[in-house]
Amino acid sequence: MNPIAEQLNKAIKIENPNLINMLSAIGKNLFFPKGILSQSAEAKEKAHKLNATIGIAKENGKTMHFSSVMSMLDGLQAEEALTYAPSFGIPELRKTWQNAIYEKNPSLAGKKISLPVVTCGITHAISIVADLWADPGDVVILPDMMWGNYNMILNVRKGARISQYPVFTDKGGYNLTAFEQIINTEAKKSGKIMVLLNFPHNPTGYTVTKKEGEGIAEILAEVASKGTNVITVCDDSYFGLFYDDETLKESVFANICDRSPNLLAVKVDGATKENFVWGLRVGFITYGCKIGGDPLPVYDALEKKTAGCIRGNISNASHLSQSVVLKSMKDKNYPDEKKEKFEILKKRAIKVKEVLSDPKYEKAWDVYPFNSGYFMCIRLKNLDAETLRLHLLDKYGVGLISVGKSDLRVAFSCLDEKDIQELFDIVLQGANDLES
Repeated sequence: MNPIAEQLNKAIKIENPNLINMLSAIGKNLFFPKGILSQSAEAKEKAHKLNATIGIAKENGKTMHFSSVMSMLDGLQAEEALTYAPSFGIPELRKTWQNAIYEKNPSLAGKKISLPVVTCGITHAISIVADLWADPGDVVILPDMMWGNYNMILNVRKGARISQYPVFTDKGGYNLTAFEQIINTEAKKSGKIMVLLNFPHNPTGYTVTKKEGEGIAEILAEVASKGTNVITVCDDSYFGLFYDDETLKESVFANICDRSPNLLAVKVDGATKENFVWGLRVGFITYGCKIGGDPLPVYDALEKKTAGCIRGNISNASHLSQSVVLKSMKDKNYPDEKKEKFEILKKRAIKVKEVLSDPKYEKAWDVYPFNSGYFMCIRLKNLDAETLRLHLLDKYGVGLISVGKSDLRVAFSCLDEKDIQELFDIVLQGANDLES
């Protein structure tokens, strides 16, 4: 093992040895190298005369560039757009995002969390988390309805075993009973489990209520108190898009990050969906855990391992994208812009519920609970979802996503409010076509 990795492991073990047992074999061996990057960082600070360390080109003391490129980047300097960003991410963006996490999650007041590490989108964040914390054969607990890429990342790429539970009860609420049963069952099989929570949920658009969120936290804390190491990954991709009063308006991360030394909370989120910059690919990984002594050395070690994983994966996330997100968040109009777009999506969600309250649809499908995010799902009563999807596409030019045998996902986020009624009427007509 590299001596730097050993030092990081020692820093973690001193304050919370459980975390060492949670790390994957790769995670234990990861470190942030003190090679070219650290020497370049030292030179940036001290080489006031001449600096010949970093692998970029300069001209007259400034970053070399094409005018044809910079002419399209009004308001940015070449140093902010074209140079390499640190593997950890731009320091000011990391701090700005951490401050935003505290603002959006009041329950975090007084709690210590790590400084977020920047990733190339949330998919990349989940992949990095998998590298750090999941070994082949480890169990990952997920609901039966889930984003398909979890399987690609965790099962296909990492060889983890996915164990699922029904996400909803027959009455339509979050299935805490099934969640608790599978947590306890898997905990008995292994000293380490990974739990992945995704709210607002893809594909159903459901976020737990405050009571359900507290129930999840209690279940996780209880199994951790009995000695099982629990890694809980909170995928908060669509965070903030909560449309009902009863919905939990904070991340479950805020409620579990200081519950037990055996319970590690990992928050993956980003500007991707929250700030409507999908293609900029700016995500974050943040850690929270109950640590007996000073948490800063532990978080510093975890951040370095995470950045080292990114360094050995994509080197760093786009400097240009990070600069754009940072400048946007610093803009005086930023809060008003977020509120404006939120209200648009909320009106669409309300319109969907209004339209689907019509009894004429009841013979064709049931509606899964939804209260947040970009999506909602219907469960067909008599038809195969993929068959209907293709029929709607071929005959009516309407595109939906089939999920499993009976479910269709509707992204109302990309529908104008005026088109929602027509969409569901066409889906009903397509279902009637096939049934007749």
